[in-house]
Amino acid sequence: MAIYRSDTDLAFLKHCSNDDLELLVSILTVDPADNRPRYTEELTGCEMYKRHYPNHNRYWESIAAELQTYGANTFVTKLFRGGKGVSYREILIDVCEKKKVNFNKNSSIEVIEMNLLLKILEESLKEMTTEQLNQVSKDMQMDLMNPTPELILMSIQSAINLSGFAAYTFATRTLAMVLRQIGMKVPFFVYTSLTTAMSILAGPIGWGITASWLASDFASPAFRVTVPACVIVAYMRQKYLNKEIINKN
Repeated sequence: MAIYRSDTDLAFLKHCSNDDLELLVSILTVDPADNRPRYTEELTGCEMYKRHYPNHNRYWESIAAELQTYGANTFVTKLFRGGKGVSYREILIDVCEKKKVNFNKNSSIEVIEMNLLLKILEESLKEMTTEQLNQVSKDMQMDLMNPTPELILMSIQSAINLSGFAAYTFATRTLAMVLRQIGMKVPFFVYTSLTTAMSILAGPIGWGITASWLASDFASPAFRVTVPACVIVAYMRQKYLNKEIINKN
């Protein structure tokens, strides 16, 4: 069984709701493509899982340990690491390098996560028609005469830099798009987060498009877990960081 490696970037999971943790547990244990258990998953056989499921925050360290092992070579983990995987930062950096994200390895974990989400948006915007770009601009209440992918991306980056709540809403929107792309049903609480958000990024869920750029790596056993897992963790972190603002809206 996987053993949790102390990780400051995942310690916040103990404060997350069972609904949010359910997303992470689901992507770690079930392949949404066929709704079958993942061949390599060990979480559901864990004693803490059996004892506390579905109270996920009671065994959050086991969940974190499962994620850490997906970012590491299984043979090396079992033989040389004593059952421990790698840090979340290593997993996130690996995903960012695979997806050719422009980022600084020395940045804070939330900045690197946001760079990943912005890369997903950037590549998604490239797939849009002029009509779709105009609709996105209108939905996001942007005053753009001839919206281009570059202008929309710049506007969203500015909103994120100015508002933590905008960062949270953007993370929620990106999560909805990614879950739809991999065939995972978007939970009710994610819809609720989007439809009740009062910010520049409010609007139709998921922009009405699919991110085919993401699909290219989902054939890889490791990345079809770590890519959506990093998006889920990024969403959860923004929700945790902005909980006071969220609760007021």
